[in-house]
Amino acid sequence: MKSKKDHIAFRKNFAGGIQFVAKRRKKASALQRDPKSIVILARECYGDCILLTPLIGSLRSEYPEISIYIVAFSQIIFNFFSADPNIAGVYHAKRNMHRYVKGILLKKFDLLFNPKDHPSTHFLIQSVVIRARHKVGHFNPNHEGLFDHLIALDPNTHESAKNLALLSALDGNRVQLQCKPYLPPMPISPEVTSFLNRLPQGKFLGINISAGHIGGHRTILQWSELILSFPLESFIIFSTPGDLEKKQALERPHSNVLKSPSTSNIYEVGEIVKKLKLLITPDTSLVHIAACSDTPIIALYRKFLADRTQFGPLSTRQEVIVSPTNDIIDIKPSEVSSALHEMLKQLS
Repeated sequence: MKSKKDHIAFRKNFAGGIQFVAKRRKKASALQRDPKSIVILARECYGDCILLTPLIGSLRSEYPEISIYIVAFSQIIFNFFSADPNIAGVYHAKRNMHRYVKGILLKKFDLLFNPKDHPSTHFLIQSVVIRARHKVGHFNPNHEGLFDHLIALDPNTHESAKNLALLSALDGNRVQLQCKPYLPPMPISPEVTSFLNRLPQGKFLGINISAGHIGGHRTILQWSELILSFPLESFIIFSTPGDLEKKQALERPHSNVLKSPSTSNIYEVGEIVKKLKLLITPDTSLVHIAACSDTPIIALYRKFLADRTQFGPLSTRQEVIVSPTNDIIDIKPSEVSSALHEMLKQLS
């Protein structure tokens, strides 16, 4: 089984090969005219695409006539942007190749944007084969010669700011807009609709027990102790389908936990989060879902600096608690309780 180091070496060697065979782009400081079309390569996770929406909203505002196309590399991201009214078309780079070739590869766009600041095999291939008059990426030695403009930012710059930097690449005099992230509207089930209608605004605290990476989970006992420490507060538990049994294990024994229905899409989650007093969550997409409604948040992060600098919360009221280790299970329960006490005091 290949190690992470082997994968990194392969990507760098592959990128070097692409740099060698691809036609080198001429460096240009800015696009010569307002773009009429742009194709954006979308990263693979929910949090990534939520942090791409401030750029999409800004492009729509600054260039009302622009046609925005998304190339997705996973089905969840394809579905996410397919619901976005700001997007002219979404194409899956690994499925329905006839549609992808016809809609992307046989066309020429004014602009292409690759949001990754490190060499990614699929992203570099698409950056080369998609035809565009002007190609923009982030600076990396393996990106040189493949783009007309490379954006140079500190690697720990927040992902949303990295995306919005495209506007400066288009017009160096442009003041970056402070556009909020958003969730494209999706269908809401009758069950969730009924739950939302019964849910009072700003009365419940949310706890997300799921995580998308190793070291991102706390124990059921830790969450249970937190709930017991705040008997006068009411809670709602969020989880992925894979953690449904754990969710129910927290709902059953606690009288101050409201049983909530399973959600079928990210928009339903966002509609519930929008009605919370605050949200407590590990470093997952819910950090960014909360930012869409500016819901106050207490976010639990592993000790990795990049996790909280590049993907930190954007909610106005926020508290970030960092584990001393690579696992948030090692955050002391007293730290979480103290942060919650302080946040509730501020909100009151």
